[in-house]
Amino acid sequence: MEAYMDNSATTRTDDRVVELMDKIMKEDFGNPSSLHKMGFNAEEYVIKALDTFSGILKCGRKNIIFTSGGTESNNTAIIGTAIFKENRGRHIITTVTEHPSVLEPLRFLEKRGWRTEFIDVDEKGQVDIRELISKVRKDTVLVSIMHVNNETGAVLPVEELSKAVHEANPECFFHVDDVQGFGKIPLDMKNANIDLLSVSSHKIHGPKGAGLLFISDRASHISPLIFGGGQQEGKRSGTLNVPGIAGFAGAAELMYKDIHENYRRIREIREYFAGEVLKIPDTAINGGEEVSPYILSLTVNGIRAEVLLHALEGKNVYISAGSACSSHKKKISPTLKAMGLSADEAESTVRFSFSVHTVKEEADYCLQCLNTVIPELRRFKRR
Repeated sequence: MEAYMDNSATTRTDDRVVELMDKIMKEDFGNPSSLHKMGFNAEEYVIKALDTFSGILKCGRKNIIFTSGGTESNNTAIIGTAIFKENRGRHIITTVTEHPSVLEPLRFLEKRGWRTEFIDVDEKGQVDIRELISKVRKDTVLVSIMHVNNETGAVLPVEELSKAVHEANPECFFHVDDVQGFGKIPLDMKNANIDLLSVSSHKIHGPKGAGLLFISDRASHISPLIFGGGQQEGKRSGTLNVPGIAGFAGAAELMYKDIHENYRRIREIREYFAGEVLKIPDTAINGGEEVSPYILSLTVNGIRAEVLLHALEGKNVYISAGSACSSHKKKISPTLKAMGLSADEAESTVRFSFSVHTVKEEADYCLQCLNTVIPELRRFKRR
């Protein structure tokens, strides 16, 4: 048997999405900017996708730009805002637990005169709203806080945080990295007062290389990062990835059609898995009650994460040593460190992540392998 438990890194593309993309690449492969029938046919897929996402996000077509994924969306939101607002202020606030595609653009800006202020999190991965508001200043141009943490699954109350930030400074933009939340954790965009929101396709059973950035009306003048032929009203030039965009929209439709039922079913699997895995001696689950059912962070004391990962791989069980986006870097996770884990505990932490395709049999097989592998590795270490 095989158990793929690394869905926060990427998901399997849904067969219906693959079928749609195959048709577009073989039959409706025109350039959507071309002024002929093949171009118009391709453009229809883009328009349909815009309608899908505008319905989900409760916004207009003009509020959506398609990107190559979450990284580009985050970079555009952060650097685009900084360029647009550089004469109004150069102060940005974020948390210590953000994804590298948020932290690295901020480091880029810091070298050019911007100042980033970081908010700590507690042992549950949550932000103290009072600390956040205390750091908002007149020259704060952007606050960027993720919805669902990619390592621990901690769900932050971004609607509440956004409201508080805008009350403290109405001119400040609020950006949300929703890569791990979109399609999984409902977010009321109509009332959330979020200015910028980043989404990625391959986390919801769509293709890699596709994503979007929601841009509110008041943030509509942020600077583009990619210039060229003026596609997407000049906000993101380049020939549109029609198969990717259509596949992304198709995957989003499927996810949102059953979002509440999916949440309930995956939560049952996670709760069952958590209860069973904690029966293994000297293990601990990281995070509090406000967590995504799609992610479980587990510390297995005494065993390095990479050793456990490869031992499970040998049994066709696939997990992550923390976040896939940073797992090749030999450093302690800032997220786990901020939550109070020691260096040894952080190095012994792995991530299990579920999807709408996960079934209880996979969880059972994974548990069976864990109950075999962990005692073996601990006995080997004692020798």
